[in-house]
Amino acid sequence: MKTRMLAGAALAALMGIAVPAGAATSPSFPATSATQSNSVAQAVDSFYASRGAAPLWLGASGPNAAGRLLLASLQHAQLDGFASGPAIAARADALLARAANGDADARANADRLLSTAWVLYVQALTTPPSGVTYGDNWVAPRQQSAAQILASAGASRSLSDDVQRISTVNPLYAQLREAAWQQMQANGGTLDPRVSASLDRARTTPVQDRYIMVDAAGARLYMIDGNRIVDSMKVIVGKDSAQTPMMASTIYYATLNPYWNVPGDFIRSTMVERIKQGGTAYLTSHNYQVLSPDTGEVINPASVDWDAVAAGTQQVRMRQLPGPANSMGRMKFAFPNNYDIYLHDTPVKELFAQADRDLSHGCVRLEDAPRLGRWLLGRAPVAETSAPEQQVLLPKPVPIYVTYMTAQAKDGQISFVEDVYGHDTAMASQVAALR
Repeated sequence: MKTRMLAGAALAALMGIAVPAGAATSPSFPATSATQSNSVAQAVDSFYASRGAAPLWLGASGPNAAGRLLLASLQHAQLDGFASGPAIAARADALLARAANGDADARANADRLLSTAWVLYVQALTTPPSGVTYGDNWVAPRQQSAAQILASAGASRSLSDDVQRISTVNPLYAQLREAAWQQMQANGGTLDPRVSASLDRARTTPVQDRYIMVDAAGARLYMIDGNRIVDSMKVIVGKDSAQTPMMASTIYYATLNPYWNVPGDFIRSTMVERIKQGGTAYLTSHNYQVLSPDTGEVINPASVDWDAVAAGTQQVRMRQLPGPANSMGRMKFAFPNNYDIYLHDTPVKELFAQADRDLSHGCVRLEDAPRLGRWLLGRAPVAETSAPEQQVLLPKPVPIYVTYMTAQAKDGQISFVEDVYGHDTAMASQVAALR
C-alpha cells in the first residue's frame, strides 16, 4: 500500500506539469486532466497488481535495456510533445539512486513511475498531428488506453525493441529530432520554432512497416520499409493557391494508361481560352474529349457554349486520352481523400531540375513514376494493352502520409526551406494569440 501511495503522489506531482510541448502550437492536443491522471494511476495500479508487483523496467542491478532506452527517450521528450519527460526522468533517476542504496520502496516506485511515463509518452507520440485529414479509416490514428499500453508492454517479447520502434515514430521525424536535440545541447537549449513546428506536423506513427511519406515543403517523396528510408525522389507539389494538403490515406491500386480528368476550374480558366484561340481543333490535336456532366457520354465540342462554360452557367466534363502528351504520363496512384489529390507521372520532366517545385494544381507529380510503381507492385508497371484506365491491385495496400516540413535534417545538420504555404506563419500567429 505504501508503494502504491508513493507512486500516486509522484504521479500527481508530475502530472501537474504534464502539458505537451506542442500544446501551444497544436490546439487539438488535450492538456492532461485530473480525470486522465486518475485513469492512468488506476491502470498502473491494476497492471502491477496483475503481475504481483514484478518490475517491468528494472533488473537486479538497475534499469534493464528497455528501461535505459525509455530514460534516454524521456530526456528529449519535450521535442516529442511531452514536456514532462525530462522531469520524470530526473525523478526516476533520484528514485533509482535511493534504490541502489537498498530502498525497496524507491525501487518499486521507480518502476511504476517509468510505466506511467511510458503510457503518457506513447499517448503523446500517437496524438494526431494538427491539420492532418484522414481519407481512409485504416490509417487513422489508433490511440490506446493506459491499460492497453501497459498490457502490450507486459506481454512484449522484446520491450526494448518496442520502445525503440515506438519512440522512433518514423525515420524523417527521428532524423529531425536527433538533429534538433544535438543543436539544443550545443546552444543552451534553445530551438528554432520552425523545427518544433515541423516535428509537430511530422509526428505520424504509421500503421505498418511499409509506407510512403511525402514532404510537401521539401517537395520530396520517401519510400520507407522497416523504419528505413529505402528510396526517395523529387516531386512537384501544389502551388500556394492550390496547396497539397497534409493528409493520410492508402494506395490500393495503380492506374496504367490513365485519362487526365481535367479539373472544372482549369476548364473554365484555361481550356476555354485555348479553345477560343485554336477552335475545337485544339481539343482534337491534344487528344481531349468533352463529356456530358450528366451521362458521361462523349459529346461534340461544337455543341457547347464555351462562354457559358467560362461564366459557370454551363457544365461540361473533359478528359485527355492516354498518350505521350497526357498530363498524367503513363500511370497514376490514387488514394481515398476529399481533395481529389493523387500521385502521378508527368511528361514534363525538366521541371524537376528546379529548386522550387510548388507548381501543380495540388496533385503530386513524380520524378520517376515507374520506379515508384516497381516498389509498390513488385514488378515493372507496364500495361498489358493500350486500353485506358487499367487498374492493377497492389499485392498489399500501402499507406501514404503527406506532411509539411520546413525544417530539414541531413547528416545531423538542420536547414530550412521556404514556408510557401504559410503554415509556420499561421502557427506563430496562433501561439501569439494564446499569450
